[in-house]
Amino acid sequence: MKQVEVLVATKNAGKLSEIKELLKGLPVKLTSLADYPRAPRIIENGDTFVDNAGKKAFKIAAFSGKLTVGEDSGLCVDALDGAPGVRSARFSGRGKDDEANNRRLLRLLKDVKPSDRGAGYVCAVAIADKNGILAIVEGTCRGRIALRPAGSSGFGYDPLFLIPRYAKTFAQLGEKVKHTMSHRYRALKKAAPVLKRYIKKQTEARR
Repeated sequence: MKQVEVLVATKNAGKLSEIKELLKGLPVKLTSLADYPRAPRIIENGDTFVDNAGKKAFKIAAFSGKLTVGEDSGLCVDALDGAPGVRSARFSGRGKDDEANNRRLLRLLKDVKPSDRGAGYVCAVAIADKNGILAIVEGTCRGRIALRPAGSSGFGYDPLFLIPRYAKTFAQLGEKVKHTMSHRYRALKKAAPVLKRYIKKQTEARR
């Protein structure tokens, strides 16, 4: 089956790497905003992950004419009423500094006992082509916020996101295990059938 280009609306190398791994096996050629320097800047000002993912997919698909995946994800901490939420990447300011974000999170939770440090990673994935949105799906993964960072794999809040049944953070578990349960894995698993149907339709139309 001939490959179809899928443009992932991100410049985040960590996210792109995960998406490439999770979509392995599909006949797609993945590109990113790094391959489209003239792409419009997307202001992520939506109230929800779904809003932001849809905005990314729609605007970049309209610009490029390509099948586009827009993704927005973040951490929602129970004791912080769902924060940092859609502001996860900018929790400590505009610099998008993972370590600074993690330090701020730990400061805010310094008096919260382990049993009350429940949290969930959330990921919304939107798929669009030049005609509009094809689908938007979500995936979640529950865990707890550790008392201190641990592990060197992954990115973002992974060194603090503890999976109780393993007693390890995502950053300790590594990609092989993370990719079987992560919020992004669960969202992309739902998105995969949409991509497959689109690719099949495009391939048949070219015959």
